[in-house]
Amino acid sequence: MIDDTIVAVATAVGKSGVGIVRVSGKSAIHIVNKVFRSSSGKSLLDLRSNTINYGFVERENKIIDEVLVSLFRGPKSYTGEDVVEINCHGGPIPIKLTMELLLTFDCRLAEPGEFTRRAFLNGRIDLSQAEGIMDIISAKTDLSLDAATKQVLGKLSSMINELNESIISSLALIEATIDYPDEVFESIDVDTISNSLNDVINELNNLLLTAKTGKILRDGIKTTIVGKPNVGKSSLLNSLLEQQRAIVTDIPGTTRDILEEQISINGVPLVLVDTAGIRETDDVVERIGVERSKSAINESNLVLFVLDGSKEWEEYDQKILELIKGKKVIILINKLDLPQMMDINIIANKTGVENIINVSIEKNINLEELKNEIFSMYEISDIEDQTMNTMITNLRHEKAIKDAVKNLMEAIENIEAGMPLDIVAIDIKDAWENLGKVSGSSLNKNIVDEIFSRFCLGK
Repeated sequence: MIDDTIVAVATAVGKSGVGIVRVSGKSAIHIVNKVFRSSSGKSLLDLRSNTINYGFVERENKIIDEVLVSLFRGPKSYTGEDVVEINCHGGPIPIKLTMELLLTFDCRLAEPGEFTRRAFLNGRIDLSQAEGIMDIISAKTDLSLDAATKQVLGKLSSMINELNESIISSLALIEATIDYPDEVFESIDVDTISNSLNDVINELNNLLLTAKTGKILRDGIKTTIVGKPNVGKSSLLNSLLEQQRAIVTDIPGTTRDILEEQISINGVPLVLVDTAGIRETDDVVERIGVERSKSAINESNLVLFVLDGSKEWEEYDQKILELIKGKKVIILINKLDLPQMMDINIIANKTGVENIINVSIEKNINLEELKNEIFSMYEISDIEDQTMNTMITNLRHEKAIKDAVKNLMEAIENIEAGMPLDIVAIDIKDAWENLGKVSGSSLNKNIVDEIFSRFCLGK
């Protein structure tokens, strides 16, 4: 039972049409009733649930703001408790004064994610659904949003719960045999148990196949643009964004720091990182930028290595090639509109990279081919079809499911080896607990706290 009442601003800071102050807890309605005067003259305590009520927030009979108050009585509310949302005008002052007024009563400022945490603790949602809410907030594309929405609606939870029920059935039969060997032993069929566990493993392995796509949808393909100074890296960023985001000049070393932006390719997020040109330099600021460029390469999923096709392969091109070894790479031989000093076949032999495209970034030649190459490398054309099914988008879920598969495989191996059933039962229990981590039913408090600490304030 959660005894206290919390309050926070549920909308972004800044000027807007509406700003929402959210209050949740056993005293939420009583507290807001002390500061809200309904235009109808009725007490908030007497108003029906799931209603929006016009009136004023007042302090000592002085009007702070004209507001709409939304009333939700628990358990049919976001948190499962009594919830009141005060819809103020979106300027910082009315929201600030409303918050200050509410905090003079018996409530406290909510911690990050505490409203959603209360929904979890009150049993309205499970942990995977709570994480889906955060994914909706941070969704980068329409496909990302679709995957997150399915998680919030409990698609993943339903599948995991169904598989856990199958595991429990096998475990119950084994434990009954252990507890009552005379009554059950003759009727137990270990082959049937093995087959049942194998069916669960197959379902979980199919689910794990979606993790790669899910991670792309959730986090995007982190794509670092690298090359020497003045080869066209910033121009490439601007062309892909279709706006002048990065400063472009003929002066080498114009880009001194990494610049991160995002585009969508058929609903899949591509996180573009423009980097400082990699070269030796005495300029302290530029040298820091070069070091950050190297760090960005290490963190990237894909590298776009830009070469100046109007010049010959140089020492620093070779040094950059060594930095990007082991990464997925597409080489762009830029400045196709100028006389060429680089041959695509020679560059392929020199670098060992298969994906090489001649482009003119300035003239917008062959940039569509670049997008097609990315489609092919990441099988983007199939991602939309995959989002129709249940999908893993969270690394925590993936690990828990992999651990459960390992436990079930060990259980089957022990059955086939004729090991005692109490040993088999331990493996099956471990699988059940690992799957329970997806929904949060078997996670310890510290991990739950850490997950909700990533949420924004007011959610």
